[in-house]
Amino acid sequence: MAKSKNTPNVRKYIKYFWIFNLAFFFLIFLLFTFISLGWLGFMPSFEELESPKSNLASQIYSSDNVLLGTYYIENRSNANYSEISPNVINALIATEDVRFEKHAGIDYKGVLRAIVKSIILSDRSSGGGSTITQQLAKNLFPRKPNASLPELVLIKLKEWVTAIKLEHNYSKQEIIAMYLNTVDFGSHAYGIKSAAATFFNTTPDSLKVEEAAVLIGLLKAPTMFNPVRNYDKSLARRNVVLSQMLKYEYLTQKEFDSISILPIDVSRYRVTDHLSGLATYFREYLRLQLIEWCKTKEKPDGGNYNLYKDGLRIYTTIDSRMQKYAEDAVTEYMGKELQPQFFEHWKNYKNAPFDRNLSEEDIKRLIRLSIKRSERYRLLKSEGAPVEVIEQIFKTPVPMTIFTWNGEVDTVLSPLDSIIYYKHFLNAGLMSMDPATGYVKAYVGGINYKHFKYDHVKLSRRQVGSTFKPFVYTLAMQEGEFSPCTKVPNVPVTFETADGNKWTPRNSNDAREGEMVTLKWALANSVNYISAYLMKRYSPQAVVQIARKMGVTSPIDEVPAICLGATDLTVYEMVGAYNTFVNKGVYIEPIFITRIEDKNGNIIESFVPRTQEAMNEETAYLMLELMKGVVESGTSVRLRYKYGLTNPIAGKTGTTQNNSDGWFIGLTPDLVTGVWVGGEDRSIHFRTITFGQGAHMALPIWAIYMKKIYNDTKLNISQSDFDKPAKELKVETDCNKYEQQNNSKEPVL
Repeated sequence: MAKSKNTPNVRKYIKYFWIFNLAFFFLIFLLFTFISLGWLGFMPSFEELESPKSNLASQIYSSDNVLLGTYYIENRSNANYSEISPNVINALIATEDVRFEKHAGIDYKGVLRAIVKSIILSDRSSGGGSTITQQLAKNLFPRKPNASLPELVLIKLKEWVTAIKLEHNYSKQEIIAMYLNTVDFGSHAYGIKSAAATFFNTTPDSLKVEEAAVLIGLLKAPTMFNPVRNYDKSLARRNVVLSQMLKYEYLTQKEFDSISILPIDVSRYRVTDHLSGLATYFREYLRLQLIEWCKTKEKPDGGNYNLYKDGLRIYTTIDSRMQKYAEDAVTEYMGKELQPQFFEHWKNYKNAPFDRNLSEEDIKRLIRLSIKRSERYRLLKSEGAPVEVIEQIFKTPVPMTIFTWNGEVDTVLSPLDSIIYYKHFLNAGLMSMDPATGYVKAYVGGINYKHFKYDHVKLSRRQVGSTFKPFVYTLAMQEGEFSPCTKVPNVPVTFETADGNKWTPRNSNDAREGEMVTLKWALANSVNYISAYLMKRYSPQAVVQIARKMGVTSPIDEVPAICLGATDLTVYEMVGAYNTFVNKGVYIEPIFITRIEDKNGNIIESFVPRTQEAMNEETAYLMLELMKGVVESGTSVRLRYKYGLTNPIAGKTGTTQNNSDGWFIGLTPDLVTGVWVGGEDRSIHFRTITFGQGAHMALPIWAIYMKKIYNDTKLNISQSDFDKPAKELKVETDCNKYEQQNNSKEPVL
């Protein structure tokens, strides 16, 4: 049979076909080789694939292992595969990549489907055919924004190569975990751990099927499918995810039918930011300290740690339960009782809430100072705005949200009027610490961090009033000349000042004036004459010296007036100093952090408090006996009859000039807590001591806090008495017995 004359042409076409295909595949091979080697632009190295970098939030934990908050650029915390509920894994695979377990990084069926539907059929809803591994590659090594079509094609090919490398270096479980740790769920929640906490206030391992479906549904469009902002769209998207789980047999029909009709629970939704949550003032103080700490600590690669990127784990001394009780106590008393009293107290008074003795010019000066301290003024000044422009801006009404004790209110006010409005609010500071360890268990820097950012625990120095008197009495106990039951004359004492004038402090009332009174009675009733008597005996220098031994670092003028508390100290200093009495004479520095770990759980640094002996054990115990009298029969007796606290308590109230500052520091064997209450300016205060004394302004917060503490038996806070010194006391603390034994030993002037 004759050969077809077309045979040579056929062979030629076949030859060209194979040459073309081989050339095509060779070029593809070269293309992927060049991409893999990084010759066509950035490609992650083997080391980067082994340890992909992402911004990890640093986490702050309480002593009872509750997450208090985070510091972040992206609020991201990693979870291991074992810490993620199977509900999340199933929802993700069913929705995003059902052949995840079968492919090696690229799902060619998915790619073909995407090409046919997206390009040929123009179905934009069909998706891009990306596998979970490809999406992970995109998340770990983000695309260039505003890329051209050729650049997008090249980027897509790079993601394919990266996906294959990821599959080679990691197990399927690791890829799933890495993916869920990198995705953005919206609401400042990056990664499944943050998302679980933000949307459902839980952990990834505890997510229910319906909750997992909501979160996986968010990945398509975090804003559009946010259950708080767009509930109906979120519900519909959740049910799409559930239907995918049904389709691929992760759910039975019965399970789908029952779950798909459930509403989305949005009651637990809370965005994690620095303005909300527990211990806001504490977290902000800690942030500033940690920034400085990071500057001094090197990572293994030689760089310094970054608080916002390196995923540090900061373990604090704060107990989340005590912190909540402290915040609740401040809110309960300030919001429901004291602030309403203050509003009513100044109602219809001219120049309220400022001191009536202030002139109009004095008030204007205070307002000007507040304007200059405001963030708005600082920003305008930094932008170079002229003074007259700034003044006009502060007088122009604008929409704003203001604080009230009944919740935030949207209104229209000028910034100037808002400053005047906030002057009417009293503020508070509270710190509570463990006497034996120095661990600070609760820290409340103010009434609302969002609207009142100044910290009244560590930063604010306020006049301490009579809470300073125990420093003076400590000298008397320490020198051995006096006991709590020693009697001294309750008469005026005069000092000659440095300028040659004379100063004679006065008592707040004439109770037992001219009589011989015990030191215990004098301190219990905060008698100024007796404090002056002891000051004259031991000198201001000696008092300042004992205060320094007890941890006080703020400036103190060495003048006689300090015997009445005419000095400005912080709540932090006062609580730390008083703690010395409970800790048997040894000052222990209050601390906030126990240890800091890196993202892998390696301890970078552990912290222990500084200690120093300030007085002997007997002196400390005698001071406790003196201050127990304050509660038993003195200025703090309302702890007994009004609040029903019958356990042994030592304490001291403090009330400053014009009732500007109210203090109470209470001591129990397991907890020392100090409370301060006052206005933003010292000219803002109650007009009468009935309302303005520390026993009315600060003591109730302490009482409410401690009642909550005692009601929580899991905290194991003792209601027993203070330990007596190991050695037998040299002095008698029972004043009836002492008086019988020492009638002839009373000192005279």
